[in-house]
Amino acid sequence: MRRLTKPDTIVLVHGFWVTPRSWEHWITRYEARGYRVLAPAYPGYDVEVEALNADPSPIAKVTIPQIIERFESVIRELDSPPIIMGHSAGGAFTQIMLDHGYGACGVAINSAPTEGVKVLPLSQLKATFTVFKDPSNRHKAVGLTHEQWHYAFTNTFSEEESRPLYERYHIPASGSILWGSVLANLMPGPQDAWVNYNNDARAPLLFISGSEDHLMPPSVQKSNLKHYKSNTITEITEFPGRAHFMPAQQGWEEIADYALEWAERHAVSKTPANEPVAG
Repeated sequence: MRRLTKPDTIVLVHGFWVTPRSWEHWITRYEARGYRVLAPAYPGYDVEVEALNADPSPIAKVTIPQIIERFESVIRELDSPPIIMGHSAGGAFTQIMLDHGYGACGVAINSAPTEGVKVLPLSQLKATFTVFKDPSNRHKAVGLTHEQWHYAFTNTFSEEESRPLYERYHIPASGSILWGSVLANLMPGPQDAWVNYNNDARAPLLFISGSEDHLMPPSVQKSNLKHYKSNTITEITEFPGRAHFMPAQQGWEEIADYALEWAERHAVSKTPANEPVAG
């Protein structure tokens, strides 16, 4: 039965090179607003950062379908569709889940592109060069040095701000998924990061872009937005002076509050969470 309910849950989707720990400040802030906040880990990531750095083998094995199924299985257990927020790769996964009919609305923060978005800014190429310089990385978990992290994630941060964040949050990323995302636009047929840009049943979506992001620059967000041709609300907001790692950047509260206030205004809940809309 269809019903209208206000979201009472927020699902946070982390990106690559970090774990759900990267949402720790947002979890506390949103819980203080009365929300139930869930920040699941990717399959195999259900350990601490330190353990994944010591043994990154689960990272090398994970796939996008496994990640999507992990989050959708969590959402199916909810009584009503949640607000879904994702950062970086989590922004792409948020778009996929919305397309599958999950969520009352979605917020994609400095989002990775979904399939068909072919913009490749020079800063993005530099930020990911360590992954793509060696084809054998396609079968590995690939970490960043602090220098590489600082360029890709925290380029507007001071050294004193950046290094503790690197030590607290950084883990390797899946070379297989990153290589696959590049090759997807060269292969026929829908791949793992495909969405239906014409899906009118999709819940509203907001892109939040940091003007100084090297890893997923504003041009990537704008191109992703332009691909959507549906009649569903799809908007973008750019914050000046912000780098890629907005969930932990000084002044993160402004981003968190803006994302939530937008979601509260635009959330639509037409079906129970365990009955996704076909799209």
